Amino acid sequence: MNEIQNTPELRFEGFTEPWEQQKLRDIAESYSGGTPTSGNTEYYGGDIPFIRSAEISSDTTELSISRKGYESSAARMVKPGDVLYALYGATSGEVAISKMSGAINQAILAILPSPMCDAFFLAAWLRRQKDEIVATYLQGGQGNLSATIVKGLDVPVPVIEEQRCIGTLFSRLDSLIALYQRKYERLQHMKQALLLKMFPKPGEQVPELRFDGFTEPWKEYRLGDLGEVAMCKRIYKDQTSDSGDVPFFKIGTFGGKPDAYISNELFEEYRSKFPFPDAGDVLISAAGTIGRTVVYNGERAYYQDSNIVWLKHGDEINNLFFLQFLKVKDWKNLEGSTLKRLYNKDILETPIALPETAEQNAVGSFFRDIDSLITLHQRKYERLKRLKQALLRKMFV
Repeated sequence: MNEIQNTPELRFEGFTEPWEQQKLRDIAESYSGGTPTSGNTEYYGGDIPFIRSAEISSDTTELSISRKGYESSAARMVKPGDVLYALYGATSGEVAISKMSGAINQAILAILPSPMCDAFFLAAWLRRQKDEIVATYLQGGQGNLSATIVKGLDVPVPVIEEQRCIGTLFSRLDSLIALYQRKYERLQHMKQALLLKMFPKPGEQVPELRFDGFTEPWKEYRLGDLGEVAMCKRIYKDQTSDSGDVPFFKIGTFGGKPDAYISNELFEEYRSKFPFPDAGDVLISAAGTIGRTVVYNGERAYYQDSNIVWLKHGDEINNLFFLQFLKVKDWKNLEGSTLKRLYNKDILETPIALPETAEQNAVGSFFRDIDSLITLHQRKYERLKRLKQALLRKMFV
């Protein structure tokens, strides 16, 4: 470990004393558990939750063990508020505050801080140190940590009152992060459920769930009846650069950050002479992860020909409605699960059921608003995570 300093960059007001370096074993009791013999039906299915390393942050477990299974093994009990540290495999270095009483196996180190060490403070410090611990003690991030390694870690410790302030801050941040993550995930699940109910099932003319006032059956079309597939003019590698004026999105960067650019002059020439999407058109990935969508909002950007396409259509389709139709479209059904590419004929022959324009507008606007809420909660979640990482860097030494 690097030699530590005596004070952090950012502190709560009123604390000025230098932090003291102590071994983790001197400020906390710790122990690992064990696993009852597998295959013994008397040992499993009891009323003791059996916590494994991937479940240290959870309030439920996949397995439970019986009292007999517990007594037959080296399993050990933990309670809510104990610090749980994952020692083995892909979860090595993960840390959490236990949300339940249960038994732990040998892949988890339970850490019970002394009265002069705050559990939330210690968990936050261990979380901050994860990358350094893994880099120092595991080869290429692979393998297992040991209780001896963790107990021997040098922990910089302030007075208990400052620990509690820091621990409470990160505990509240974790609660907020979890709150917005749950909201984000629930909205996503709700949207998926509504998409299935607000579009007709194959072979049906009306959806299960509709807005009031709409009763007419939806009409069946093929996308080829309503428009044609369009794509941008081909851009060659020697026409791009690593930096420049206009982002050029290839299939590998579609929906993400560009890694290539074209000149303003080439962009203006190709946009004026060749097919180019209108604001609101839905761009579709025809290769890579097939069927991904991005709405073109009129920005200065260019797209890889044939791999990124759109349906050039008239007023028969509302683009907001069409975007949601594409969300529920399963392209794998075209040629089985081995489909490697979405060809123009695949798109043009795709059946679509359309309601009247007013109902399309209502459905499209409804899901646009849900998407906005999902994005809002996702951004809050991501900002809180970034804030937490910044504070972890500044509030510890």
